[in-house]
Amino acid sequence: MTTGQISDADLAAQPAAYWTGVAYEALIAFTRARQAELGFTQPQFWLLRNLSKNDISPDGQGLTVPELRQAMSSYLRPEDDLAAEAEVLVERGWLSRDGEGRLWITEAGEEARTDLKRHAPEIRARIHQGIDDADYVTALKVLQQMIRNTGGTVA
Repeated sequence: MTTGQISDADLAAQPAAYWTGVAYEALIAFTRARQAELGFTQPQFWLLRNLSKNDISPDGQGLTVPELRQAMSSYLRPEDDLAAEAEVLVERGWLSRDGEGRLWITEAGEEARTDLKRHAPEIRARIHQGIDDADYVTALKVLQQMIRNTGGTVA
């Protein structure tokens, strides 16, 4: 062991909750910074995905901001302002709004969604650099078991 490294025994004694929280914040910050460099935000991408019949939307029907907020409730962060993000996309011509306040993805928005989605593999590759797929799968299985052990649900 080199100076500054923690032994496996000491590492095993550290709380998983701390490290999962640190990992979550680092991964979100990294992903959002890469997306910002490319000219969009994560909530903007989610809006496009949730309104596209070629992605998350089952039918391509328009949704209101409250409906979208509900659909994204498991992954929105407190600081995410969907109304403001949607307004940016309306101004870009990627979304339109009908008389009932429903947002609809436009043809330009669908093209943008497809283009933005192309960047996901490079962001994932940077995050997974130096991590073997088998180790990654093992880490996720361990986390899922910890969730089950504490009464949580794994989808």
